[in-house]
Amino acid sequence: MTKLYLITGFLGAGKTTFLHQFVRLFPDRRTAIVVNEFGKQGVDGTLLEDLDIKMEEINNGSIFCACKIEQFEDALLRLQKENFDVIFVEASGLSDPTAVGTILRQRDKFPDLEYAGAICLVDGARFMTVYKTARVCRMQLAISNMIIINKCDIASREQLDEINTIVRAQKPNRPTFETTFGRIRPEWLTAMEEQPAEDPADGQVHTRDITLRKLLLHVSGFSKKDLTSFLRMFAEETYRIKGFASTPEGRFVVDWVGPMVELREFENAPAGEENTLVVLFGNGLPAQRAIKEAVSWFPNAEVTIE
Repeated sequence: MTKLYLITGFLGAGKTTFLHQFVRLFPDRRTAIVVNEFGKQGVDGTLLEDLDIKMEEINNGSIFCACKIEQFEDALLRLQKENFDVIFVEASGLSDPTAVGTILRQRDKFPDLEYAGAICLVDGARFMTVYKTARVCRMQLAISNMIIINKCDIASREQLDEINTIVRAQKPNRPTFETTFGRIRPEWLTAMEEQPAEDPADGQVHTRDITLRKLLLHVSGFSKKDLTSFLRMFAEETYRIKGFASTPEGRFVVDWVGPMVELREFENAPAGEENTLVVLFGNGLPAQRAIKEAVSWFPNAEVTIE
């Protein structure tokens, strides 16, 4: 049987960083990853290439949405035929994963897949903001078998205690741990596996969440300093900004969550995706207006909004 682990968590919780750590717990196993992103550009897949394991990418929508479920099932069927020991599924941060049981209980399709559980990553510093405004955050918590509160180094003890209170109220005995930089200990996985068997969630396959919005920004002519300043002008009106950008100082991965920014040097941006940033935001966030205002402050740069 092939074990399948579902990795969930809202945008910016640290799922990709966590996967780098999690895969290392299976050094002698044949492993594969299904990476799912909401945008057309697959940034996470590129960042996971250094793991050098089999990867299936499904972009531009949630794998639990009617628009992508067939692609997800086809990917699982291909991986099932190759008899991997473990499959990791990194769901989009905007996914409502409550249909996971509906999919995996198709025993005629997936007789060799064993659902090992869902691990939900939580951003310790921003959890309360997204918990109050993003319905999918609640759904991700509801179906999880283990909670990992990440980024504890930038969260206060008061914030962490509030998160623990909320997640333990849902399932008091569910393993819940605190960490930084997506680190996981082997004994945490053991704690999850020792919990009483629990069927995967059995929700309905859903349609696209029309409360979510997405823009592509094509940017050029910025220095690293100016690009950082430009993004700061509207970042807090978004859920997430990520992509690749080239400046005179070098090529960078842009990874922005709320007020936190990271421009990390990265040489291998996929062809056609350099200088393209995905911006994700909600109906109640005035992101488009803020972006247009920010553009006006940098007349020597070029920004195309798509």
